[in-house]
Amino acid sequence: MKHDRRIWLSVIWLILGAVLFGLGLVGELDEFWSGMGGGLIGVGVVRLVQFFRYRKNDAYREKWETEVSDERNQFLRNKAWAWAGYLFVLISAVAIIVLRLMGQDLLSTAAGYAVCLMVVLYWGCYLVLRRKY
Repeated sequence: MKHDRRIWLSVIWLILGAVLFGLGLVGELDEFWSGMGGGLIGVGVVRLVQFFRYRKNDAYREKWETEVSDERNQFLRNKAWAWAGYLFVLISAVAIIVLRLMGQDLLSTAAGYAVCLMVVLYWGCYLVLRRKY
């Protein structure tokens, strides 16, 4: 059942991507939306291929289920998210200073807001997880 919903979601991405790409080709939308449509088409096709391979190939299904449920892989995914968050904050903090020195005040402010949003999200998640565990 869960896989059927994901298949339908992939079909929706594919259709939405085709619509955006088609509207971009006829000139109704700009190239940003046309590119977004191309990306959605790609995501829809790749996900559909993965789902059909999952259904047809028992060895692939077993490998995929092991990857998802393995405790070591879960630990590595969580650790990777933590590192990505730390690096994002550090890189954004450096970008704030560099962009300000370059006279790009608007981009510097946007990077500052991104850092603030990450810190607020971190503390919110920390408080929720602290109550849960």
